Amino acid sequence: QRGQLEAPEGGLREKRLPRRAKEVQNKAPAPQQITAEQILREAQEMQFEKVAAPPTQQITDPEELRMYKLRKRKNFENQLRRNRTAIGTWLKYAAWEESQKEFERARSIFERIIDIDYTNHTVWLKYAEMEMRNRFVNRARNVWDRAVQLLPRVDQLWFKYALMEENLGDFEAARRIFERWMKWNPPEKAWMSYINLEMRSIGSKQDKLHRCRQIYNKFIDKHGDENAFIKYAEWEYSKSGSVEFTRKIYEKALQELDAEELSADFYLSFAKFEIKCKEFERARAIYKYALDHIARYRAQAVFDEYMLFEKRHGSKQSIDDVIIKKKRLEYERELVDNQQNYDLWFDYLKLEEQNLTTSTNPNNSAEEQGAWNVIREIYERAIAEIPPIITDKRYWKRYIYLWIKYAMFEELVTKNIERARSVYATCLKVIPHENFTFGKIWIMFAEFEIRQKQLNKARSILGEAIGRCPKKNIFNAYISIEYQLGEFNRCRKIYEKLLQTFPTDSQSWNDYALLENKLDEYQRAKAIYELGISQDVLDEPQSLWANYIDFELKRKNYGNVRSLFERLLEKTKHVRVWINYAEFEAQINQPQRARQIFKNADHYFNKECSDNDRVEARVMLLEGWQQFEGVWGDETQQSEIKSKQPIRIKKRRPIKTSDGNEAGYEEYYDYKFPDDEKQKDSFNLLLQRAKQWKIQQTEQQA
Repeated sequence: QRGQLEAPEGGLREKRLPRRAKEVQNKAPAPQQITAEQILREAQEMQFEKVAAPPTQQITDPEELRMYKLRKRKNFENQLRRNRTAIGTWLKYAAWEESQKEFERARSIFERIIDIDYTNHTVWLKYAEMEMRNRFVNRARNVWDRAVQLLPRVDQLWFKYALMEENLGDFEAARRIFERWMKWNPPEKAWMSYINLEMRSIGSKQDKLHRCRQIYNKFIDKHGDENAFIKYAEWEYSKSGSVEFTRKIYEKALQELDAEELSADFYLSFAKFEIKCKEFERARAIYKYALDHIARYRAQAVFDEYMLFEKRHGSKQSIDDVIIKKKRLEYERELVDNQQNYDLWFDYLKLEEQNLTTSTNPNNSAEEQGAWNVIREIYERAIAEIPPIITDKRYWKRYIYLWIKYAMFEELVTKNIERARSVYATCLKVIPHENFTFGKIWIMFAEFEIRQKQLNKARSILGEAIGRCPKKNIFNAYISIEYQLGEFNRCRKIYEKLLQTFPTDSQSWNDYALLENKLDEYQRAKAIYELGISQDVLDEPQSLWANYIDFELKRKNYGNVRSLFERLLEKTKHVRVWINYAEFEAQINQPQRARQIFKNADHYFNKECSDNDRVEARVMLLEGWQQFEGVWGDETQQSEIKSKQPIRIKKRRPIKTSDGNEAGYEEYYDYKFPDDEKQKDSFNLLLQRAKQWKIQQTEQQA
């Protein structure tokens, strides 16, 4: 407890506690809580008594009135002396003088305010309103004149000034005020007020409309935007009902304003006007014109209105056109977010090309040309979105197909050969051939020139492709063209260039040899095969050896075939080579040679081979040997090979994880050969004899 008091002999004094004890020991909530509302209420009750308001003073004597005025003015002057820029105090001072009918003094106060800050338009408003309330019209005019001369950009001063003259019935004076105001190029609201004044003025309807049209023309000259024309047209149709005048206003806007300055609101207003006039063809033309000239992403409102219009007043064909336009808008909106979405470009082009075939009149060349230009524009926009140059060409595949589709469109649809040639040439310039290329483009460009009977150009294109970026498909296409033309010497030169570029390609060696074989050039074909199999590295050597062997076999050069098999066995001991070798000997009626080949192969896989798959290879060999003996062998030979066949047994082995732990067991099939059992028996017999000899030696020593 803090501040605990004791009562010693010397009187009362505070008991001082240690510093640590002064800290709050018990942090639990107090048993009696107090709210903020109670604190405020107690504070309010503790305040001093309010000062009573002074009593109402009644003045009954002129002298007393004079003293009251003197005291009041002195009070205002003292306040203004302390803060001269307090406009609120000045206005209260002037209002008090006005209430005392001291108009000269009130004017003097307003003039003193104007000397301090003439830019405060509230002062002018209060000044003029004081004059107007007390029917000092000329003085009010003078105040308004001074105000609008000093502050011509404050619209409220002009409005109040003109309203005063209108209330006085002096429309000419109000008109002069608006004319003075219009020279300052005020905002749209001021012009609309001027027009409304003219409509409220005295005179015939034709005179009023004539004066309003003059004001609108001035308004358009000053504010020559689409909103001005729209307001003018809508006003004209609503007030006069003149279709001709209203249409001229819209047409004038189309002539004077650029297409970029016109938004969807203008075209919608124009079209709705024509619909009201029952001019549906005009309205349809306006909608189409708007969709063609407004940016796609801003034309959604126009399209929605056009769709409703066609549903109400259109035909089936017109509704289809609207649906196509809707799809265009959707594609354009999606392309704004991702310009390099080439699948989206393909869908867009497909839509336009289908529309070209269904809606275009083939007898109308101008309409057809216009549709072609639209499709060309889309193609140009699509191919302008070049993907980034990176080493992986897969990002370019869809892009290159855009070029191909563009070239085919120019060649097959528009029949514009020069443009198609230009498309192919430009595409080849765009592709970064230093990083990668597309052989399909070179080939299609050459085939295009052949269709145009430009053989030299086609050869030049393919020659350039081989020189700049050699690819197998380009070589093969070039060879195919020359072969169809009967230029076999050119084919040989191209094959030589191909094999110099890709010496490890077995298919190229096979194709070159096949060409010479077709031309009945045996020595050339054999030399090509020999060069091919002599290569240190080949991607598919087995196919080249197989074709070489078939080549010699068809010509019945059995000695060469046998020699090729022997040379092949020096390079590889694959089981298929042994089997094919034996089958060849059997085909030429040499079963003894074939049987010997099987025996040699069985000895190799049983004694010499150390490969991991030697068991499977030997099983395959024995199966082939058994089939051979089933055709060529007698019962003894068949039983002998049957005794060599292995037994398939099922085994289990542990499964090892990456860290070496066992993760269970798996079953697999293994083969047990009779030869392995004999070897095992002989080895066991040897061990048994060695054990007996050891026993005999021990007994002799004992």
